[in-house]
Amino acid sequence: MSIEILNESGVDLDVRRLSALSRFVMDELRVHPQAELCIKAVDEDTIAELNQRWMEKEGPTDVLAFPMDELRPGKVTEEPQEGVLGDLVLCPDVADRQGIEAGHGRDAEIELLTVHGILHLLGYDHAEPEEHAEMFGLQGTLLEQWRTSNGQSADPAQ
Repeated sequence: MSIEILNESGVDLDVRRLSALSRFVMDELRVHPQAELCIKAVDEDTIAELNQRWMEKEGPTDVLAFPMDELRPGKVTEEPQEGVLGDLVLCPDVADRQGIEAGHGRDAEIELLTVHGILHLLGYDHAEPEEHAEMFGLQGTLLEQWRTSNGQSADPAQ
């Protein structure tokens, strides 16, 4: 798997941990081992610009997902499809505020947003109640498995 992380945010990030989390999620969802993912951390002005340009929404947001080859999670009975998963753009400053509000801090929020963004790249959405339940349920399960496998509490606030 090729996971490239570019930090242009001006905020110190643990890029090794972010890469390991991304690899964990992609492995769990049976994404092809040759798939490519790029994660870019940017400042609020940059993400606001991208949000306006691509989503036609005002102001900064937490994460934007730009799928490339429309890869989907692999099935146990099939070989996963090879290709470029896509690009994630994260804003650590927005994640910092959201993490404080949620009571678990910036790093846990960035982990959550990374998993959330990868799920979007794999075709998951949360516009409809059923989609929301499926996506957020899977997101929670993946985060819990990741944290448990790394010797952390499943609840990042602890």
